[in-house]
Amino acid sequence: MTTLRVAIVGFGKIARDQHVPAIAATDGVMLAAIASRHASLPDLPHFSTLEELLRDGPPVDAVALCTPPQVRRAQAAAALAAGKHVMLEKPPGASVSELDPLIALAARAGRTLFATWHSRFAPAVEPARRWLAQHRISSVSISWKEDVRVWHPDRAGFGNRAVSASSTPASTRSRF
Repeated sequence: MTTLRVAIVGFGKIARDQHVPAIAATDGVMLAAIASRHASLPDLPHFSTLEELLRDGPPVDAVALCTPPQVRRAQAAAALAAGKHVMLEKPPGASVSELDPLIALAARAGRTLFATWHSRFAPAVEPARRWLAQHRISSVSISWKEDVRVWHPDRAGFGNRAVSASSTPASTRSRF
C-alpha cells in the first residue's frame, strides 16, 4: 500500500485536536509537513506559507486546508495546480461562488477536492438528514452559543479585531 503524505496548512486548534489524531490513527496516511505562520510540531518540516511548502517542502500528495475561509480559495487553487489533493475544512470557502471554479480545477487536474466538517459522520447527522428530507423548511434561526475564545485561546479574535459577545453586532448574528 502506498502511503498518502499529507501536509496541514493552518495549524490551529481544529488541526491539532482533530486532524493530527485522525491522520495518526489512519493506516496508509502520514503527516508530512506543516505550513503555518504561528505553529509547528517538533521533528516535522515546517513552512510559513503554503507557497513555501509547495516550493521547498518534502513531497506531499495532499493538503488539509485548516486556514480561515477567506484565504482557502487561493490556497486550494495553488495546491490543485501543483497536483495535490485538497481537503477543505468547514466552511469550504468565504462564499459558495468560490467552489465551482475549484471543482472544475480539481476535475481537470484529476485530483480530489473534499469539503469536510469534523462532525460530518457523527451519529445524529444521518437521522437529521432524513428528517430534513421529509420536511419543508420555511425559516431558520441560529443562536450561536460557541465561544470563539475556546477554539482560539491564543488570539484576541480573528484577524486584528477582538471578538466578544458584547461586541458582536446583531447584524452579524446568523439568521436565515
